[in-house]
Amino acid sequence: MSDLSMYSGYQSLELRRHPHGVLEVVMNGAGANKSGLSTADANMHRELAEIWRDIDRDPETRVALIRGEGKGFSAGGDLGLVEDMANDFDVRARVWREARDLVYNVINCSKPIVSAMHGPAVGAGLVAGLLADVSIASKSARIIDGHTRLGVAAGDHAAIVWPLLCGMAKAKYYLLLCEPVSGEEAERIGLVSLAVDENELLPKAMDVANRLAHGSQTAIRWTKYALNNWLRSAGPTFDTSLALEFMGFAGPDVHEGMRSLRERRAPDFPGGSPF
Repeated sequence: MSDLSMYSGYQSLELRRHPHGVLEVVMNGAGANKSGLSTADANMHRELAEIWRDIDRDPETRVALIRGEGKGFSAGGDLGLVEDMANDFDVRARVWREARDLVYNVINCSKPIVSAMHGPAVGAGLVAGLLADVSIASKSARIIDGHTRLGVAAGDHAAIVWPLLCGMAKAKYYLLLCEPVSGEEAERIGLVSLAVDENELLPKAMDVANRLAHGSQTAIRWTKYALNNWLRSAGPTFDTSLALEFMGFAGPDVHEGMRSLRERRAPDFPGGSPF
């Protein structure tokens, strides 16, 4: 097995090398909740932001494949972290920087990235899942951008990539309402590259990763770089959405959003608006 010492500091992500330069990144659920889904606690959030820079520098890696373990791809943010962000400016500033870096580091990673999404796909994991160069979902996957349900603007990857992938009308429908998108529907509207039966998900993702690993690395990486200029050109839109999201963490609605999630009920946000 090839050396993985450069990744020895990672705790919430498990790294596995495969032949031909394929690196598997597994969100291993160190912070899994009782439902068996891994949540993006403070450690995983930081690691998801940093891993792409290390992959970019890794001479043994040609392609990265990211997936979840257990019952789903990713369960979203840990409510303890959300509460800390709402109450502590320093935490909020740190997580804002990590959220910014996660998006830009995925976009700027020179190596192609393949995602394999099954079950729920929410939160920071979904950022990597949908920004991946080839995104593959099981037909039964449930892709959910949960920002407005929490009481904050849809930041992260939402404004930078959803309108480009599936069009403004669909993006607004799903992002404003937090409506779940099945993997099958996500493929139909162009939100993901492919949707397959769940038992075919990992074999298909590994097949795509291997095909990319066997291809011309300069041709593939330079094609990715050129295409991702579409995303870089939307950088100001992303920066605005992320700033508005984190402004929301300092507001009143996020507290009701957190309470309603903990109490497993619909939120009752106060009426009116300062603008």
